[in-house]
Order: sequence, then C-alpha cells, then structure tokens
Amino acid sequence: MSVTPRLPQAEFYQLAPAARDALIALGKAVDESGLEKELTELIKLRVSQMNGCAFCVQMHIGIGRKLGVKGSKLDLVAAWADADIYSARERAALGWAEALTDLAHGEAMDKAFAALQQEFSQKEIAHLSAAIANINAWNRISVGFRFAPIL
Repeated sequence: MSVTPRLPQAEFYQLAPAARDALIALGKAVDESGLEKELTELIKLRVSQMNGCAFCVQMHIGIGRKLGVKGSKLDLVAAWADADIYSARERAALGWAEALTDLAHGEAMDKAFAALQQEFSQKEIAHLSAAIANINAWNRISVGFRFAPIL
C-alpha cells in the first residue's frame, strides 16, 4: 500500500477553506468550554489511534507533551482500560470517546454514557461529544487524503 498523500494537507485547506474553518471553530468552541485541555487531547489521541490516523496521532502526542500530560498516559492510552493511571474522569471520557467512534456497540454506549454521567455535567458531556465528533471528522479527512505526519 502506498502512503503517498492523495491530497496534501495544505491543498485541502486551499480547496475547502470553509470546511477547514468550521472544524477549527468547533475545536475552538470545545477549547473555550472549560473542559481540561489535557483531557481533550487524550480523547483526540485515542480516537485517532482507533481510526488509524498517523497524522493526528503524531499531532496530539505532540500537543499532549507540550501541555505536560504525563508520558505514561500518552504511551498507554491505547490500553487505558487496563491501566490504573487514569482518573475516573479520564476513564469515563475515554470510554465515551470509544463508544462514539465505534457506533456498532449500543450496549457499550449505554454503559459508557452511564459512567460519563457520574463524572461530567450535561454541558461538559455536550462539549466532550462535540470534541469526539470533531476529531472523528478530522481523522476521516486526514486518513482519506493520507495526510503525512509532521515529524
């Protein structure tokens, strides 16, 4: 399989500036919601791993490092359910991120939502869900066009 970009990121931005701006605006709304940036970066990283988006995995590891997220949390996020280093709040968010990314498992979604309600307000749940939807959209664009990771 070729990993040559189908469309470079910069060209996508030129061709679809309104789409780019809308996704950026959604991300900004989440950033301004009061949710912890470290938490949203963990869910963006986990969703990007699930979707096989090398560009986004690399980007969110880098952002997480700059924010001071512990290296062990970044390293183990793919196996968060089996690692005891995540808080109840992080675990609930990661479970919800997985449920919204893999929609085929309704029972898992019910369980994830119940855990989420124990740790987050309704407003936080709404913004967390928007963050998860946003990274899924970015992943599909990045994977579809094979955006190259910035190393």
